[in-house]
Order: sequence, then C-alpha cells, then structure tokens
Amino acid sequence: MPRVNPAAPRLRGAFTALVTPFTTDGALDETAYRRLVAWQVTAGIDGLVPVGTTGESPTLSAAERDRCIAIAVETVRERRATTRVPVIAGTGSNDTRSSIEATRRAAALGADAALVVTPYYNKPDQRMLEAHFRAVADEGGLPIVVYNVPGRTGANVEADTFLRLAEHPNVVAVKEASGNIEQLAVICRDRPRDVAVLSGDDAATLAILAMGGDGVISVASNQIPGEMSALVGAWHAGDWAAARRIHDRWLPLMRANFQGAPNPVPAKAAMLAMGLLDDDTTRQPLLPLADAPRERLTALLRSLGLLDGGGRMAGAAATARGVAA
Repeated sequence: MPRVNPAAPRLRGAFTALVTPFTTDGALDETAYRRLVAWQVTAGIDGLVPVGTTGESPTLSAAERDRCIAIAVETVRERRATTRVPVIAGTGSNDTRSSIEATRRAAALGADAALVVTPYYNKPDQRMLEAHFRAVADEGGLPIVVYNVPGRTGANVEADTFLRLAEHPNVVAVKEASGNIEQLAVICRDRPRDVAVLSGDDAATLAILAMGGDGVISVASNQIPGEMSALVGAWHAGDWAAARRIHDRWLPLMRANFQGAPNPVPAKAAMLAMGLLDDDTTRQPLLPLADAPRERLTALLRSLGLLDGGGRMAGAAATARGVAA
C-alpha cells in the first residue's frame, strides 16, 4: 500500500510521556496538569504524549483520559512555540474495539496522532498483533505510533511484523522499548524513510539515534524537557559529541526514573522534590515511592543540581508554576 497520508505528522525529537498529576485524594489535578503541559511547551519540548502508560492510563476512566487529552491540546494551542508541538494521545488497550473508539475520541479532541500500546495480558501472536494495529490504523481516524514494550505487555512486535505495518499510510512511527538491538537495527534500516523510530527507553536514545532512529518518547523529559530535546537536536545537527555529553550527563536520572518502584512512581517522586508537582500520588495498585529509595533519589537529584540547593531547577520549577498563571 503506498504511503499517501499528507496529514501525518513527521515525528522527530523528544516527546514527553506525560505523568498524570493527582490530588492527595486521588482525583485528577487539572491545574497541575495544565501547568505541566504549559511548562513543557515553554521549555522547548518537541511533542507531548498524554495518557500513555507513564500517565497511568490503565487506572484512568475513559472520561479522565479524554479530559487529559483535551487539556494537552488546548494548552498547546494557547502557548506560542517556535515550531508546532504535536500531541500524541495514548489510546491503546488490550481490546481492539476499545482502542479504536478511544482513538476516534482523541481525533475529535484535536490530537495529532495516537500512541497504541501492544495489547497486554492477551499475548496475541504476530498475525493477531498485525490485525490489531491495522484495525486501529484503518478505523481510528488518526495516524498511529505502534508502542512495543514486551517487558510490560508479554508480547513482542517483531521487526518483520512492524515493517509490514509500516507500509500502512496511517502508521507513522514505532516507540521501541524491546531492548533487542538486532530488532532495532533491522527496523531502523528497513522502515520507510517517513516512518519514525522512537526510543521507548531514555537510556537507549543515543544508541537508537546512532542506528538511524529519530528520537525518544521520554520519561526524563518530564523533568528535563529542554535537555532531552537538545540531546536529539544535537545528534540530528551532526554534533555527536554534544549529544553524547548530554546523554552522559543525564544518564543517572534516566536510570533513577526506573529504580525503586515501577514507572512512573520514581518519576513522580523526583518531580515532587523538584517542585514540578504538588503531590506524587499514584493510582493503586501503584503506591508512592518508599522512604529508602526516596532518600537515594533525593541524593541523586541533589548531586545532579536538580534541587533548590543546586539552583538550576529551582528556576525551572518557578517557571513551571508561572507559565500557567
């Protein structure tokens, strides 16, 4: 099938897999969410991904997911950026029909594309996975990003399967978090040139760029959006040494976001410490970070200059609060 979708966005850069702020009693904190989105745009992020799995989508109601997408779209439109900031809405689930319906709602809300995770728990085979993503691409009304994260879903979208999907005009990217270097290399080499390969793991971003990839859907950019955008931008500008310096500088934070508890628990704890969130409440079964790993995380943030004592992120946190005012 020829690729003929001129409306599909070209995805290159760093895209924040947004956390979803909650109040202490577990309700969606719309004020904090709007503030976070506005700061991301001001800080120079290349794109936003509301209500992916980092946004705790499995524990949000359909109405809450739609509200987060709407807030992201509205806030991006209100903020003037030097380049257009696409919104890639998380719409995937382990039910194909539900994924199609969620994608249609995201399209109606103004999202630019949809992030569709591999169906989890069901463990579909390659034929079933291909049929699932084709159905969403055919019927959802948005360009889609295939999200492959077998460590969380129990099913891997193999390279050959994705490359067949990549011929569909509404499949515009893959978020690859398989950790399989050979699979990544084949996808980067053989995908159509207008189909993006995005890292699903911050720490693998530099390696994926080196193989010809396009960027990252990032957890760390919740905390350091400008730096993650600069990393990808430096690589694409040919300043590979600068990209490596940025990567090496922030690798401890990239790793810390996945230590001590499942994502996004450590990320939210770090954002609370940095003043970017008012509360690090998560939806059960997730719980906030325990005391011992929180102390280790706080020490790391201090060593990286991300707390008030380091001076740097104190200003960023103040900006985050000010831009939404």
